[in-house]
Amino acid sequence: MATVITPTKSVAVNPLKQSQPLGAALAFLGLKGTMPLFHGSQGCTAFAKVMLVRHFREAIPLSTTAMTETTTILGGEDNVQTALLTLLVKAKPEIIGLCTTGLTETRGDDMHGILKTIKQRYPELQDLPIVFVSTPDFKGALQDGYAAAVQSIVQTIPEAGNLIEDQVTILPSSAFSPGDVEEIKEIVEAFGLKPIVVPDLSLSLDGHLNEGDYSATTTGGTSLEDLRRVGASAFTLALGESMRGAADILMQRFGTEYQVFPRVTGLSAVDELMVRLCLVSDRSVPEKYRRQRTQLQDAMLDTHFYFGRKRIAIALEPDLLYATSCFLQEMGAEIQAAVTTTKSPILQEVPTEFVKIGDLEDLEQLAVSADLLITNSQGSRVSKKLGIPLYRRGLPIYDRLGNGHFSSVGYKGTTALLFNIGNILLEEEEIKNKH
Repeated sequence: MATVITPTKSVAVNPLKQSQPLGAALAFLGLKGTMPLFHGSQGCTAFAKVMLVRHFREAIPLSTTAMTETTTILGGEDNVQTALLTLLVKAKPEIIGLCTTGLTETRGDDMHGILKTIKQRYPELQDLPIVFVSTPDFKGALQDGYAAAVQSIVQTIPEAGNLIEDQVTILPSSAFSPGDVEEIKEIVEAFGLKPIVVPDLSLSLDGHLNEGDYSATTTGGTSLEDLRRVGASAFTLALGESMRGAADILMQRFGTEYQVFPRVTGLSAVDELMVRLCLVSDRSVPEKYRRQRTQLQDAMLDTHFYFGRKRIAIALEPDLLYATSCFLQEMGAEIQAAVTTTKSPILQEVPTEFVKIGDLEDLEQLAVSADLLITNSQGSRVSKKLGIPLYRRGLPIYDRLGNGHFSSVGYKGTTALLFNIGNILLEEEEIKNKH
């Protein structure tokens, strides 16, 4: 069991974490016809928008209540009201995802009261789902904001309905890319099941070209109709420990049983998912995935020489840190350093002596003499300074293409991840042998 070390520094040096509002916005971008709305200054929204555009290289709909010095002192109710009415007329969203920021959280705006008053004042807003989530960016991290948004979504929108035996709800955490979500859906559908993914980034941020006229809101993702049918699902697959809260809400509201899969990367982890899908669907594993499993086993045999005893330093959000470190440890690597952004129960299960909640300066100090670094693109400076190769993972990745397409889940995705990291280790070994 790993010991979790909390930060003692008064300032972050070369920050690792992203903010809660950014995580919440990412979750809302997986809903169709949605406009994420930040209740805060224009700068907060602009920063998040730039970060998401650079990572996904897609148009990102994001709006703001544009708080100023005066409205911050006097209160932001008028700004929220103006923003909602303007979006209703100009963007015509099916859903609005309203997120607070550090500015408005510090002031202490009563958002529930404000929304209630505005809806009473303007009947045209009554039928518009407004999902509110509290996301102060002075605490927590991207994973916390994403998880809080998903919890608000499943608490606010789904309605009770007659049980649909072959329908399952999938709750992917922030650790899962659009490509990952696409792979998970294909696996579930192969068992004859109908998945509803909340949120579904594979339909909104997977690199597709928009058809028809420009849309001010998200053009893909989980539809409002599907969200309302979530209460009729026969089972919930919670992918990532941070999704446990949302799955528990669905169980309390609709009695939907669930299972949390802390990771879906690695042979044993994917086997566990396959077993559960067999039980839910009453079907055997399709031949396609039996073949992919043997391909993964062969890949593990081919690459384990290059992973054995390699020292790897990782800095990622908790769910992704756990999935990546467990996978590497199963391949014979040693986790020399583990740095993360926020607290999570899963951190105690990371296969290393301790996990530090910190920044990239901590990674730099702990990673000396490591064979490989794994973190986002912000770690490139650490990589160059220490002379250690970097495998980019997490968010943001702005110096590589295709972040919305790559998958590292399932048998197929695990095999791809295995070769991607294995090739870096192989290349480094060849360089060392030449010298």
